Amino acid sequence: MFDIQEELKKLPAKPGVYIMHDDRDAIIYVGKAISLKNRVRQYFQTSRNKGAKIEQMVTRIARFEYIVTDSELEALVLECNLIKEHRPKYNTMLKDDKTYPFIKVTTSEAYPRILFSRSMKKDKNKYYGPYTSAGAVKDTIELIRKIYKVRTCNRRLPQDIGKERPCLNYHIKQCDAPCQGYISQEEYRRSLNGAMDFLNGNYGPILKMLEKRMLDASERMEYEEAAAWRDLKNSVSQIAQKQKITSSDGEDKDVIAVKMDGSDAVAQVFFIRQGRLIGRDHFFLRIAPHDSQNIVISSFMKQFYSGTPFIPREIMIPCEIEDQSVLEEWLGKRKGQKVHIKVPKKGTREKLVELATQNAEIVLRQDKDRIKREEGRTIGAMKEIAGWLDLPDLVRVEAYDISNISGFESVGSMAVFERGKPKRSDYRKFRIKTVQGPNDYASMEEVLTRRFTHESDPEKKEYDSFGKLPDLIMMDGGRGQVNIALGVLEKLDLNIPVCGMVKDDRHRTRGLYYNNVEIPIDRDSEGFKLITRVQDEAHRFAIEYHRSLRSKDQVHSILDDIDGIGPARRKALMRHFLSLEAIREASEEELAAVPSMTALSAGKVYAFFHEKKKEEQR
Repeated sequence: MFDIQEELKKLPAKPGVYIMHDDRDAIIYVGKAISLKNRVRQYFQTSRNKGAKIEQMVTRIARFEYIVTDSELEALVLECNLIKEHRPKYNTMLKDDKTYPFIKVTTSEAYPRILFSRSMKKDKNKYYGPYTSAGAVKDTIELIRKIYKVRTCNRRLPQDIGKERPCLNYHIKQCDAPCQGYISQEEYRRSLNGAMDFLNGNYGPILKMLEKRMLDASERMEYEEAAAWRDLKNSVSQIAQKQKITSSDGEDKDVIAVKMDGSDAVAQVFFIRQGRLIGRDHFFLRIAPHDSQNIVISSFMKQFYSGTPFIPREIMIPCEIEDQSVLEEWLGKRKGQKVHIKVPKKGTREKLVELATQNAEIVLRQDKDRIKREEGRTIGAMKEIAGWLDLPDLVRVEAYDISNISGFESVGSMAVFERGKPKRSDYRKFRIKTVQGPNDYASMEEVLTRRFTHESDPEKKEYDSFGKLPDLIMMDGGRGQVNIALGVLEKLDLNIPVCGMVKDDRHRTRGLYYNNVEIPIDRDSEGFKLITRVQDEAHRFAIEYHRSLRSKDQVHSILDDIDGIGPARRKALMRHFLSLEAIREASEEELAAVPSMTALSAGKVYAFFHEKKKEEQR
């Protein structure tokens, strides 16, 4: 159980991002902080006036987590990335790629320019940033243009050399006029390289120069000029902040780090997708007391990537591992293209690995007991279930449920758990197409057939829109549902274990039906609690889809199938009767009394629904 008050005491006084979860573990809010300790505590202080929206959000927080960063800038960028990725309910949504600016050097051109950009693309140009202040970026670009005399025009060079007169910047000595051929391409590139050296972090010379000019102007009592130099210096100082949360290559990467303490260790994985750090996960490991870091990392990678369907092109780790080339080959075969394992030695990549290590250390130091309990609820519970069913490798479980809508529509749900945790990105919902009326067995047969015929790679047994095959299928019922699933699998020549979640007279799970035997289970065990969560989640997901089909556009659509009932009459019927069930039970006279309805159209509606009733009774 997550104790909020206890966890608040463990918060570090460091910059970072905090992530609020509700009781279903959905992310409902993401925020950044200069001091995580001070900021997160404020949400739970009753004396503070937080506003209605935040007050409501706080009542729904079941737990929180956080990622420590090295600066407020990194926290800002990570916050933006996480909001875009997870779209939390209580965050004000930000427009894509317009939350922070970049400096763009058009290195794809013969005579490159330095521009302000609101997006970072994977092209032949060079990007610096993102930065926190658009004003500082614009000031810095202006300063660079003045010092290094980089062109600002849109002329196509060298094609347009000599076609037009030089612009004003040449005459005020802020451009060397490459448009006239007054500077060679080599000389221009040397000047540009100086500007790029500045953007790469060599700020010292320019900062000293601005400091000197500011002091000189102040001594001359030219205070307006001194203030202008001071503002430029402040802008350069803001640009001098570095971050490593977003990279310009747009690649998919994982960053792995571990922190060890005796027989305990935590592995931290940062997920970078399309160049953005979008999330992380951590895993508690049981290790031998004298295991080295490279042995622990190698062992963790084998287990982690054998159970995850996505493998990035690059994996960054803090140290060399003995079987690195073999691991790369194995991962490459699983992915279908070359995978690189790298140990960065300098720059932002090395800093990113250090940041992952720092977060692993915080988790190990502060959350050891909680993680052990969580491991018991998830991986430990899966091991219990695997023991009951004698299944040696149980990682992925899929559960299915059927729900009916007023007898006319049926829907199916597929919930997925991996390592004891819900994997909501792999959940699927099905609108039943081939079954008329409330026939759960036939509906389940359709759902399972559709799920297991979306094969994209028969050798890998991977499915284009469904991830990979499960290690176990859990049916929300006993022998009947299990036999339906086994029949579908037999037709498709698939060998997947199937068990049923058997309920007692009070509709509570009492055991598992597996291999024609009902296996009793301990109600106090973590395995039993996990089975209940799986069952509840499959049922919840089906009910939510069930409700969504009752929305105005979805449910009313059955009226569109009736000849003579258009949008106006459909709206009038729903406004008068309020539900589809009430329309179904209405008499012809009651239907005809609705505004815009005629005796003829009322008769058609009445006949349509009574024909449906007859079909259900057959």
